[in-house]
Amino acid sequence: MRKLAILTFVTLDGVMQSPKLPEGDTSNGFNDGGWADEYWDEVIAQVGEEAMNEPYDLLLGRKTYELFATNNAEESGSNPLNNYIKYVVTSSKNKLDWKNSIPITGNVVEEIAKLKSQNGLLLQVHGSQQLIQTLLLNDLIDEFRLWVFPVIVGNGKRLFPQGCIPNNLTFVKSKSTFSGVIMSFYQRK
Repeated sequence: MRKLAILTFVTLDGVMQSPKLPEGDTSNGFNDGGWADEYWDEVIAQVGEEAMNEPYDLLLGRKTYELFATNNAEESGSNPLNNYIKYVVTSSKNKLDWKNSIPITGNVVEEIAKLKSQNGLLLQVHGSQQLIQTLLLNDLIDEFRLWVFPVIVGNGKRLFPQGCIPNNLTFVKSKSTFSGVIMSFYQRK
């Protein structure tokens, strides 16, 4: 049975919308995108060391997939993301051009539950706020890999929505960067 881990960046007040690019997600009038930019290089190095150094498959929402594909889909084999399987939750009929990309359509909750029931690598969800909300509301997350930034933006899409299933978690590990970003991993009990 496969485990599913979310890997996400959040502000101190729980916003996960558009951490890197100001224009990444401006829905609902969000103007504070890029809030993680000044911490980015240090955090990405830590993410690589702590969460991406073991083989895994990706589970992404369509918007995050398109953003990742634009920045990572190079032809050379030097980028490990090119070799990982990328499961993409999508309602679009557009073809997924990035190597090793597989669409998930129809009943997303059932399809992800089937993926989890198979033998295989860890499934990591990067970003993908809307997908994470679906996973939370259907109790499909096994591990939370969070990077909390010393930033408060006040508004925006939050990691934990109203109506989340209450759950106690087990602490796995924590580290901080020199600039004060705190990495914390938690697993389901």
